[in-house]
Amino acid sequence: MEVTITEIEDVKVFTPSCFKDDRGYFFETYSQRKYQPHLPDVGFVQDNESYSAERYTVRGLHYQAPPYAQDNAAPAFDDWASPFA
Repeated sequence: MEVTITEIEDVKVFTPSCFKDDRGYFFETYSQRKYQPHLPDVGFVQDNESYSAERYTVRGLHYQAPPYAQDNAAPAFDDWASPFA
């Protein structure tokens, strides 16, 4: 992730690292570990985005038992245009 400090007070630009290959892409849209120094009052831990170039591809969801349990949201888009694809 790259953080760009702007001339406007308290305005920062966060550019995630995008991992791409012929199957699609993956990136963390938010990671508490990385953003905490810049956004200390955010109350969730991590958010990711992935895109599969091949139709009908299902990405893995990873189950974690308490006390490390996580909620997962898996949106599905048809013919969605992404700036990272």
